Amino acid sequence: MCVVGYPSSDLAAASLPELTTGRLLSSWQLDVPALLLVLALGGLYGWAVVRLRSRGEGWPPARTAAFALLGLGTLVIATMSALAVYDHVLFWPAAVQNILLDLVAPLGLALGDPLSLAVRALPGPSSGRLRRIMSGRLVRLLTFPLVSTALVLATELTVYFTPYFATALRVGWLHELMYLHLLVAGSLFVVPVLTHEQTLPAWCTHPVRAGLVFLDGIVDAVPGVVVMTHGTLIAGAWYLHHAPTWAPDVRHDQQLGGGAMLGIAELVALPFLLAILVQWARHERVETAALDRRLDTELVPAAPRTRTPDQAETAGLARQAKAPDLVRQAEAPDLVRPWWETEQSEVADRIRRQRPRD
Repeated sequence: MCVVGYPSSDLAAASLPELTTGRLLSSWQLDVPALLLVLALGGLYGWAVVRLRSRGEGWPPARTAAFALLGLGTLVIATMSALAVYDHVLFWPAAVQNILLDLVAPLGLALGDPLSLAVRALPGPSSGRLRRIMSGRLVRLLTFPLVSTALVLATELTVYFTPYFATALRVGWLHELMYLHLLVAGSLFVVPVLTHEQTLPAWCTHPVRAGLVFLDGIVDAVPGVVVMTHGTLIAGAWYLHHAPTWAPDVRHDQQLGGGAMLGIAELVALPFLLAILVQWARHERVETAALDRRLDTELVPAAPRTRTPDQAETAGLARQAKAPDLVRQAEAPDLVRPWWETEQSEVADRIRRQRPRD
């Protein structure tokens, strides 16, 4: 495995070997702030899982795997793989980095359901404070579906079409802050939609969420299309100055980056939508089972009454005595009684009193 650091000078940038498939898999560098974030998130998640198990409560292994592999694993790949090694000399690795941090890593973290895990694992007072924070006005505003979608789109467009990205290539701490900015912006939409229903409005049911995810997939494609078709070079001065001799044309490099952003955004939309549909189906099964249990409890069939022989004989004699009357009633023509004979009102009483007797 080749460990390479940031190209700190023009000579270092020019000395990077050509990016091949082998180097794409074997080139790595250490990013200390990103590593600390990964260790902190992984450590807290692992502590919560162990705490639940110590109390005899389970936690789905699939959620742990999604959090660790898709969530934290994507963070590591975006910030310490060949994408991070070559993002200062090629645009397309930087574009892939950003879309991984903005879409893929939040999806993996959300599938791990860290908020529900924290609420269950924390002690009572701390769990209550976390619930109050997650249901507070500020969090509800930031995670409101339309607001969070607009924040994701605004973040991508701000990164590429303001001096933000070009400055981050020169300033190391701003580059790390951009990583965090992209990760938080993506999480504001994905995490509540997939896991934390308390921050969402009451009308945001599973069908509505599916529609929002579909809309978000269209919105997420916008930055890739704009980058791919934009006539002006993004951070063009930097990449023209730092491009190695083996690099493709800078404009072609930008088109590759925009195409990669578009492709990854559309690929992520499918599993995101499938996750919502699976949750929807599971929710319907739970609701149906609860309704069945309620009906089984409330609609208890009446037990048949048992009669003694004497009671049965008495009931039989009574039916035989009433039989002639029942036959006469069945043979009699159906007559419609006047309304004043059945109506319970003052007018009907007066008519009945004034009607001459037959």
